[in-house]
Amino acid sequence: MIVDLHTQVWSSPDQLGNEIAERIRRRQTENWGQFDGNPAAHEQAMNCVDVAVVFGWRSQRLKAEVPNEFIADFVSRDPARRIGVAGIDPMAPDAEEQIEKAFELGLSGISVSPACQGFHPAHSDAMPLYEKCAEVGVPLFVMTGSPNPSSAMMEFARPSMWDEVARAFPTLPIVINQLGWPWIDETLGLIEKHDRVFADIAGIATRPWQLFNALLSASGVRVLEKLLFASGYPRDVPAKAIEVLYTVNSFSHGTQLPTVPRSQIRAIIERDALSLLGIDHDGAAERSDGIYGVQEEKLPALAAGEDSES
Repeated sequence: MIVDLHTQVWSSPDQLGNEIAERIRRRQTENWGQFDGNPAAHEQAMNCVDVAVVFGWRSQRLKAEVPNEFIADFVSRDPARRIGVAGIDPMAPDAEEQIEKAFELGLSGISVSPACQGFHPAHSDAMPLYEKCAEVGVPLFVMTGSPNPSSAMMEFARPSMWDEVARAFPTLPIVINQLGWPWIDETLGLIEKHDRVFADIAGIATRPWQLFNALLSASGVRVLEKLLFASGYPRDVPAKAIEVLYTVNSFSHGTQLPTVPRSQIRAIIERDALSLLGIDHDGAAERSDGIYGVQEEKLPALAAGEDSES
């Protein structure tokens, strides 16, 4: 089974806040990519994965909100292949009410973005949110934001700041988005230290050289099993992320550079992230075609040497 652990949808980029919406529109004109969060585009892009985790988004500072009700409705249209995560701003005055509403909507996790919401991860107003997640048994997702607006407070984005939270709530599953970029080594140190802290590879997955180095570093500290597949859609699509993963060792061809065993790359792509994070999802049954069956026609670059250790 393939789970894309980080995707987003929206009805308009304006829901992300004026700063981010303007940056997206500007970059589209610079051939940066379509960045199309339309629900129909999401459905088409997810045809090579079994389950997509879909995130809400809220930032009082940015005047941004992709409503959790919108996410719940989108998930309800294909519950066997979608899981919803609520976007909560711990600094908002109605944060507690939003948390309760998210659980009533049947969403399966909570996401926060300290850089875009403007708070230290261990802020006293945020700790009750983590306590509630630990009590209910749902994972906490840490969004790094991409693209980040100029007003984002990057001093609050450092992965090491989650060490205090992980110590306070040792049973709470925490997922650091985009391997904590640009502090990848810091993220690896954090997930090596704490049993219930993980990282997804969204964003990094389609930057081959950065991905190659990150995987080698993760292998060196023996935390490859804590890396979870994610595309970061709509910034990237899962098909592209999978293709880059399977071809990442091309940098070592004809050199003495080390390689990442293909079996370990495949393990990242097919890892059962839902079970690792304690997400119940009865509809997430593995499709009979599998990534090496019919789907291989959709991802032709993956066909060669699937079991090679090169």
